Amino acid sequence: MLEVGDRAPQFTLPDQDGTKVALKDLKGTPVVVYFYPKDDTPGCTTQACDIRDQWSEFEEAGAVVLGISPDDVDSHARFSAKYDLPHRLLADPDRTVIQKYGAWGVKKMYGKEYEGVIRSTVLVGPTGKVAAVWPKIQPKKHADAVLKAIRGLQED
Repeated sequence: MLEVGDRAPQFTLPDQDGTKVALKDLKGTPVVVYFYPKDDTPGCTTQACDIRDQWSEFEEAGAVVLGISPDDVDSHARFSAKYDLPHRLLADPDRTVIQKYGAWGVKKMYGKEYEGVIRSTVLVGPTGKVAAVWPKIQPKKHADAVLKAIRGLQED
């Protein structure tokens, strides 16, 4: 996993509309990059909808929010439309960015180990450096913690 102060790995990925999104183009703005396992599953839906429900606060803070999963563009488009998500969902089917950010690894469920996306979040500060990292997040409390960190950036 990345650490605070690291330079955030650059990436360019397609969003739910097929439009390319490059991290370098967002310099000067706080960018929330959250990694989630799969579109339209209970935890991932809770996480995405919590961001949606607090969207005005993210906008007020001037932050860009990017959700990344291995799902493809079509899956992201359906998920985004179904829940009226205001933020962009990026497709990383090869898991290249997910791995660069340390969000791929061994997980446990019901006593079995398997590899998958680790639900985690990185806040990239306006200078392109990692400002905060949440290596494991709770979907329901995620947006509150991230908003608090973004507000902390503005006070510096």
